[in-house]
Amino acid sequence: MKGVYERVRDSEVWWIRYSDATGRIRREKAGTKSAAMTLYRKRKTEALQNRKLPEKLRRGNIPFSELVVDALAYSKAHKRSYNDDVSRMGHVREWFEELPAESITPADIERRLARLAEDESLAPATLNRYRSLMSLMFRLGMGSGKATANPARLVKGRKEDNARVRFLSEAEEEKLRAVIREHWPEHEPEFDIALNTGMRRGGMYGIEWRDVDFEHRLVTERLSKNGKTRYVPLNEAAVAAFAKLRQTSDGDGRVFSTHKPRHWFERAVAVAGVTDFHWHDCRHTFASRLTMLSVPLRAVQKLMGHGSIVMTARYSHLAPAFERAAVERLARFGKGDSQLPTDTKTSTSQMLPLSSELAYVQ
Repeated sequence: MKGVYERVRDSEVWWIRYSDATGRIRREKAGTKSAAMTLYRKRKTEALQNRKLPEKLRRGNIPFSELVVDALAYSKAHKRSYNDDVSRMGHVREWFEELPAESITPADIERRLARLAEDESLAPATLNRYRSLMSLMFRLGMGSGKATANPARLVKGRKEDNARVRFLSEAEEEKLRAVIREHWPEHEPEFDIALNTGMRRGGMYGIEWRDVDFEHRLVTERLSKNGKTRYVPLNEAAVAAFAKLRQTSDGDGRVFSTHKPRHWFERAVAVAGVTDFHWHDCRHTFASRLTMLSVPLRAVQKLMGHGSIVMTARYSHLAPAFERAAVERLARFGKGDSQLPTDTKTSTSQMLPLSSELAYVQ
């Protein structure tokens, strides 16, 4: 189509050239070829109708890079996941930095996410984080007048498998610990704290020494995933791990010098031959072991910082004592000690929810 072209051959970045209602020659960067063709037709129609360009176009299209800067500033001030946002923004910036914010379509975002998933084998949850980050960028842009729409909202989220529960067996822990002690001994306290507190990675690696209370054996998580301050109790193993870290620290600032364990943990897992195990699975291990020790699910929920018992219930199958106690009650039915009501029309207000029932069976 005349007036639609690539400035740089094979760059996949298309521009349009047209005369506006005043006869002035204008050029606009449009993004994909289809977007450029659509925009070209629109501008030609506006010129024929003698319509003036919108004010935002008369002052020039806002580049996507401005949304990047604003989003990172917001993330640094308000989000615990700032470091993750910086990492993900590397891909996002590479995708769209040279384009006007208004030219980016849902199809553009979907195509980039699909290619990222294929190239790096990312999980659905990770891809959804990219989508959420882009949605935040456009939402902030709409608030500041730098964008008029949020195309990321129209991108369908990937279905996440939140039911996955992977925990370390005792034998796997022994192998992994042996490798850590041999190659990365300075990181063993991190491993111990993860296994014995069940903290999320972001919360754990955001701890400062002022948050560690050795006297009362507590760690203060100042901004948990639920946006609230949380107090995490420490057992002897966790206290010992913090004490070991304290010996090599001046006691000021962050407890950990990094915000990710990836540079050593993933290699340790590979060397130990432990399959399908990631850092977040240390948290699953914490919850699973508590459940297998017959700790009530309500207590596990509080220790994990879950907002709902539904999240904690996925560990219930690891508590055979709960299940045996439940079916034993059924075996007593009709023998005079079942404690079931004689009225078969019992109202729901007289019945305890199953999750609550299982949580307190001893």
